Amino acid sequence: MDYFLSSNKATISKSAACSQIAVSRTAIYYKPKIPAKDLLLKQQIEAVLLEHRAYGHRRIALALGVNKKRIRRVMKLFNIKAKKLRKKPRFKKNKFPANSAKNLIIDLTINQPNQVWVSYFTYLSYQNKFLYLATILDAFTREVIAWNIASRHNKELITTTLFDALDKREKSPKIFHSDQGSEYRSDDLLKILQSQNIKSSMSKKSSPWQNGKQESFYQKFKFELEDFNSYQSQGEFIEAIAIQIHYYNNKRIHSALKMPPTIFSIREMQNNELII
Repeated sequence: MDYFLSSNKATISKSAACSQIAVSRTAIYYKPKIPAKDLLLKQQIEAVLLEHRAYGHRRIALALGVNKKRIRRVMKLFNIKAKKLRKKPRFKKNKFPANSAKNLIIDLTINQPNQVWVSYFTYLSYQNKFLYLATILDAFTREVIAWNIASRHNKELITTTLFDALDKREKSPKIFHSDQGSEYRSDDLLKILQSQNIKSSMSKKSSPWQNGKQESFYQKFKFELEDFNSYQSQGEFIEAIAIQIHYYNNKRIHSALKMPPTIFSIREMQNNELII
């Protein structure tokens, strides 16, 4: 082909040149075609990403029932990229404050629903002010049992969320795990836990990885909710939060569970009833 593009191309015919290099004349016109099955898979991947914008190749493979290596190859072939999550920096470990509970789950095997609930709250910056979102997750099923939003982070935000969680589940957890924030060390919260025979457990100070399931949830939650200030009103923003939590519970494939948390929770609770 370099020869035909040169200034001397008129001195020899294409047929003669092909004969000299022992290739078919039609070969110089060949243009490789992308297999139709790869094009079809490309469309399927894009359809999944349309609903699940932050899915990587592993979750897309689970959603489509296709080998993850093939998904990765086709995404690379067509330059399809999912949104990337920024990694949070780790913090240095510090000692326990004297007035905090011990970490009861650090070496515990969590293997059933309502064994351990984990709780945490985070701030959401919206139009130059903060809103605070508190959640309670089942550590085994990863399901968000209850959540609440307030303009202040105080003990009422946490106790209200705990009451909501207790109302939604027929069975109380054995352990309630959190960090060592003052909201979680309040007398009111401890009284509620004691009245329900729930043991209090806390991560070591400045050790967010000891409440890793909640940390992971918030990291991905904020990432997938995107630009908070794009919502026209606070009510619209709170509605978007509710929709995102519903999506997380009921539609989003959790990589550790291979299915959405609510589906996994229902299946496990039904299995426990059969055993009993």
